[in-house]
Amino acid sequence: MIRRHLLCAALLGAAATTGAYAQSFPSRPIKLIIAFPAGGPTDITMRQLADNASKIIGQPIVIENKPGAGGTLPAQALQTSAPDGYTIAQIPLGVFRLPYTTRITWDPVKDISYVINLTGYAFGIAVPADSPFKNWNDFVAYAKANPGKLTYGSTGNLTSPHLTTELIAQQLGIQLQHVPYKGSADLSQAVLGGHLMAIADSTGFAPLVEAGKLRVLNTWGDKRLAKFPDAPTLKELGIDVVQNSPFGIGAPKGTPPEVVKKLHDAFKQAMEEQSYVASLGRYDMLPIYMSSADYTKFAQTTFTREKALIEKLGLAKPQ
Repeated sequence: MIRRHLLCAALLGAAATTGAYAQSFPSRPIKLIIAFPAGGPTDITMRQLADNASKIIGQPIVIENKPGAGGTLPAQALQTSAPDGYTIAQIPLGVFRLPYTTRITWDPVKDISYVINLTGYAFGIAVPADSPFKNWNDFVAYAKANPGKLTYGSTGNLTSPHLTTELIAQQLGIQLQHVPYKGSADLSQAVLGGHLMAIADSTGFAPLVEAGKLRVLNTWGDKRLAKFPDAPTLKELGIDVVQNSPFGIGAPKGTPPEVVKKLHDAFKQAMEEQSYVASLGRYDMLPIYMSSADYTKFAQTTFTREKALIEKLGLAKPQ
């Protein structure tokens, strides 16, 4: 009986401590790690969101850029961070491909507390304005006549732009030469400098299109983008692919539910503010809200789906 009373007292004490902690959270700045460099579409929109959420939650939310490794470094950082809500991270789709392409000691579904899904990217393939590829048919014809010689860049190996382009190439029976970069800014400089023949990226390249420096050959959504009305979708081109690559925010495994809820509520309110919606609109992105529970389910289904994609492209790591 004494042992039972002591155990109950310990459990009640732990619950009280957790409850008190959640009530006082946050008492200091929160770090939000994002997967791409400063100055790109992700960085700009996430900084606006963080600024909005800071005012709601009552503490600064400080952005830390951690580019590279196909956008998976923030999720990896969560594995060694305290589960206290003070370190959170962007979770791009590439995180769900990790176990299939490299050896890791953690599980993308079980070892992250999913807080909220925010948005997704609009993607497309673009070429320099002076490129001989005036349209998608020109691009494909050159690739068929010159296997492996058409170079294109993306924001990293195993990112959605890379894998989707490889899927497109597979469907068309063409071979392309992929060159990975750490972010959209480096990628744009490379194609403008003549180091690449094309880029596959989010529509953060829009200002370069509007300035007459790039031409869009296709976009990857369900319908044409208002900003690029002349650029057909993949589906219009006979390619059965739609890609918008949703992403959101995760916290370390074991973060108290009350803390996750506080973070969720603050970011949900922040993403509904017009300043954030307008920031997304600059890059043809829309809010894609998922609650913590729905985002967790999305992680589970995406994890399974991405395995099929990796295997289809022959990119799975040897067992």
